[in-house]
Amino acid sequence: QVQLVESGGGLVQPGGSLRLSCVASGLRFSIYAMNWYRQPPGKERELVAGISASGGGTSYADSIKGRFTISRDNPKNTVYLQMNGLKPEDTAVYYCNARKTWYPDVWGQGTQVTVSS
Repeated sequence: QVQLVESGGGLVQPGGSLRLSCVASGLRFSIYAMNWYRQPPGKERELVAGISASGGGTSYADSIKGRFTISRDNPKNTVYLQMNGLKPEDTAVYYCNARKTWYPDVWGQGTQVTVSS
């Protein structure tokens, strides 16, 4: 059974930090590019960050560049999103995504991040 399970979300004050984790099972993790998306309340889902299968390449949305860092640990089948300097506008449900050409996308169930004082 192919599965992505996110964790690490929660309530944090502005300026605070969180680290999201996504553990994959049932797929060959090391050949998939991994992405973090988020969906703010009442808005469309948007791509936040991506990392190549080897981990050698990363990309970020302009809105989070310099504050968030994506990384992966292939032996642990895990991708991370370190979020620093959190702002209220970062409030969203964050989703993990596994993507490989010619294969169906795989999505996690999401984890809620709320930034509020």
